[in-house]
Order: sequence, then C-alpha cells, then structure tokens
Amino acid sequence: MKRLGVRVKPILLLLLSLLVCLPTRAQTRLNMTEGVTEISQQVYGLHMTILIICAVIGLVVFGVMFWAIIHHRKSKGAKAAQFHESTKVEILWTIIPFLILVAMAIPATKTLVAMEDASEPDLTVQVTGSQWKWHYRYFDEDVEFFSLLATMPQQIAGTVTKGDNYLLEVDYPLVLPTDRKVRFLITSDDVIHSWWVPAFAVKKDAVPGFINEAWTRINEPGLYRGQCAELCGKDHGFMPIVVDARSPEEFDGWLAQVRAEQAEARAAEQELLAMNMSREELMTLGEQVYQKACAACHQANGEGIPGAFPALTGSDMVLNDRAGHINIVLYGKAGTAMQSFDKQLALKELAAVITYERNAWGNDTGDLVQPKDIHQARQGQ
Repeated sequence: MKRLGVRVKPILLLLLSLLVCLPTRAQTRLNMTEGVTEISQQVYGLHMTILIICAVIGLVVFGVMFWAIIHHRKSKGAKAAQFHESTKVEILWTIIPFLILVAMAIPATKTLVAMEDASEPDLTVQVTGSQWKWHYRYFDEDVEFFSLLATMPQQIAGTVTKGDNYLLEVDYPLVLPTDRKVRFLITSDDVIHSWWVPAFAVKKDAVPGFINEAWTRINEPGLYRGQCAELCGKDHGFMPIVVDARSPEEFDGWLAQVRAEQAEARAAEQELLAMNMSREELMTLGEQVYQKACAACHQANGEGIPGAFPALTGSDMVLNDRAGHINIVLYGKAGTAMQSFDKQLALKELAAVITYERNAWGNDTGDLVQPKDIHQARQGQ
C-alpha cells in the first residue's frame, strides 16, 4: 500500500499544478474567447471564476475521497463507523453548497443585468434574419442592406481549396463604430434564427413577430465573425455574420457615403420607370443576377433539382403566367425555400432576371419585363 500512496501523491500534485495554471492557460483554443467589449470580458471573467470554483470543489471532494479510501482501508485495520442521521452533517452539506451558490450567483447576476441594459444607445441597428441571410437597417439614417454568404460555390463543392474564413465571409459586412453604444433590435422574417458574435458576447434569438434587444460597445477596430446559432433550415451553415468595427470618424464617413449612394440609387430607380431597357441589356444583366441569386437552387441550366427545386425550363408559370412569375420572384412562396427578392434586388435587376428566365434555355416567350412592370406589381396593379 506504500506504493499506492507514492502513486497518489504525484496525481494530487498534478491536479494542484493544473489548478494553478488555469489563469495562465486561459487563452487557449479550447477555452472561451475573452472578446473585445467590456461585457464580453465580464462574461469571460465570470466563466473563469466559476471554472476555478468548480475545480477547487472537485479537487477537495476527490482529494478527501481518495484520502479516506487510502487511510481507512481494511488492510490497515480500519473498521467502518456505525452511525445514522447526523444532524450536524445534514446542516453542513446543506449550508456549504448554499453559500457556494450565493457566492456564484452575485457576480453572475451583475453580469446578466449589465448584458440586458440596452438603454441610451448612440446607434440603433435592426437585425432581421431570413433564410439564409441577414438584413441590417440603421435607424434614423435611411441606410439598409442585405448581408449574404460570399464564400465561393467551388469551395463549398470541394473543387477548390477552402479559404481561411470558409463559410464566414459575406458580401456586405455590418459596419459599426468603436467606443459607441450600439443597440440591436433582432427579429426574423420566417423561422427562428440566432444572431451570434462571440467576440461581443452577443447571442440573441431572432423570432418572427417578436423583437429581442441586445447591445455592444466595441473597444477595438477590426473584423469580427459570427454566424446563425439556431438550426434554421438546411442551409443553416451558410448564414454567417461579419462585423467591420471602425473608428467613429471612419464610421461617420462610411455612413454618409452609403446614405448618399442609396439615395442616388433610389432616384435612379424612379427615372427607370419612364424608360424601357433593351432586350440585350435585360438579358445580359439578368444572366448575371440569375447566376448570383438563383442558380444555386434552380441550377445554371434552369433544370432545378427534382424533388427539391422546380425546373424553370419549360415551366408552365414561366411560359404562360407572367404576373405569377413576377409575384413569386418579388414575394417568394410560403412553405417553400423560395424566398422574397423584393428588397434584395434593385428594380432593374428584378426586371432583368425575370426577363432572362422567360427567354433563356429555350423558353423564348419574347416577354420583356421592364422596371415599370415591377413597380406596378408592387403597387398591386
């Protein structure tokens, strides 16, 4: 049994060394990230505190247990004590865990209260999830846009080498200022999503018909990545989040530029209502839009995927129901993966892609859908 005692001592020393090393080994790839906001650092500190408390409890409990096993063994002549219902023991093992839980609850409550305090923001952004993209709208700034996955389809198919940020790239990141309190109003257009950026310690469900609040104050400029943390459908893994944090001066300049660009684009769309685009222009632009927004489901040749996505080649709706074709591209189809492109595409892009679908792959309807036709459909005419 002396050998057993010799073996136990190194184990206890190893446990003690691991406990001492917890703070120094905190920043490993297996641990929670510290983040770049005050709240995320509070969450990280709380996590490490609870981890150390749990490690100490485990060390004490298992240490006492192994000590008792070794020093009260039968071969040493120990005899089991005979007792039943010790009031002192009952009180001790009730009070001690209670005091430990209270000690853990106090810092946890302070952190949770701080996480929920979204009052007095400097900027408010509405975040809307839909299958499978995010829409951002800056309150009182007349700026909004969609943010979609930008990873190349060839990487997803495995025909080219995957990049460093595989499935965590977007075409338009959410741009936010540092050193300002930003409030998020999070909701959804269709199913439940979850907006999650680990570096901010922000993770809120996006629920249709409800608005959840969250907030952040970013300390350091940079790119921060996240993703939808809810199983929202078959393409759940293709719904990333990228936040581009900039200094307040750079953010103000970016916001003014985008506000002007979007105002100019809206004015140009109004001018399009009095113009007719040529067939060549519609087909060229339409093919570009189709390859970007539609080919993943309906395939580049328009034949779709049997049982999943309908073919557009020879489709009765495409060939014979012009109004229905415009309506489904604008507003999607409930209960299917066909989403609404009304806000995703510009007026001329909508007209062009519908024209392309009605005249490509041998459909040859001869129909030219103009921007004014899309506008009329929006007005219910």
